[in-house]
Amino acid sequence: MKKKVISAILCGAMVLGTVCPVLAADDKKDDTKTEAAAGDSAKDKKIALVGKAAGNAFFEIAAKSFQETVEAEGGEVQVVYPETATADAQIKVLDNLISQDFDAICISANDVNALQAKLEEAMDEGIKVSSFDSAPNKDSREIFVNQAGTKEVAQALMDAVLDISGGEGQFAILSATSQSANQNAWIDAMKTIMEGDDKYSKLELVDVVYGDDEPQKSTDQTAALLQNYKDLKVICAPTTVGIAAAAKYLQDNGSSCKLTGLGLPSEMQEYTGDDDSHSCPYFYLWDMQGLGKLSAYTTIALINGDITGAKDDKFTAGDLGDYTVTEADDGGTEVVLGAPLKFDTSNIEEMAKLY
Repeated sequence: MKKKVISAILCGAMVLGTVCPVLAADDKKDDTKTEAAAGDSAKDKKIALVGKAAGNAFFEIAAKSFQETVEAEGGEVQVVYPETATADAQIKVLDNLISQDFDAICISANDVNALQAKLEEAMDEGIKVSSFDSAPNKDSREIFVNQAGTKEVAQALMDAVLDISGGEGQFAILSATSQSANQNAWIDAMKTIMEGDDKYSKLELVDVVYGDDEPQKSTDQTAALLQNYKDLKVICAPTTVGIAAAAKYLQDNGSSCKLTGLGLPSEMQEYTGDDDSHSCPYFYLWDMQGLGKLSAYTTIALINGDITGAKDDKFTAGDLGDYTVTEADDGGTEVVLGAPLKFDTSNIEEMAKLY
């Protein structure tokens, strides 16, 4: 499988609403078009891209890449944000979308199971359903575009905790929402890795808390962890919102507790360093623009019938190369973009210019 790492492009502000384009009409004419060669594989097709909530920088970058890719292929994308990062709010959005003339819905789910009835209704109406970032259950989608394998992400995070803690002591996890599919999958895999290898035996996971991908709540949860666990060595935050909030709080308060997780280089640059003055020695993420691009090509392939989402289906994702549909951990199917990327003092300055 050939994959090409693509420079990420920062997304402009997105507008909260029922169904709204990511960019104003004039912005669509700028020079930041996707690198893929223009085509017509999505000619006259309409795709709705549903986020968890407005204000997530990770999703915004991937969404812009998704839109640019579809537009380069002749299609139209409208981005939809629920009013809050809840399943109920996403259900309201889906209810509105199903009544409109969309060829496909691509969603980052706020809940694994709660969206099933609405997504099944969409599929019954002939709307193709794909997902990325956070998957609904296997019966609620035709395919999931996975940014990185669940086990690979969990392994990277556990090894970071082991390294940063010095191999022993207390650590905690600051997650997004309690129902977030990707967060829960990573956390479950981390626990399995801990239980299955003696090298983690001196680590103690004391708590898993939820900041709901809100900066203030994530800050409050970080403060509570430090208050409740005086010997806490490491916080692992597998969420871009949570890690940025925790990094600022730890550094501003001179805490000896260190941080790792999944974050944006541009948001984490001032907190990244392997010394006492920085809260985060290193962290991980993946190619967000590549994720949006692969999700777009996957959704287009579904619409055109090039794939059905069945295991072993094959398709070409533009200049990203050829992909094969594989079985996901939940028994559904997925395509996987690649391994997580590590960001530390050796590359943070350069990568922060990109995303």
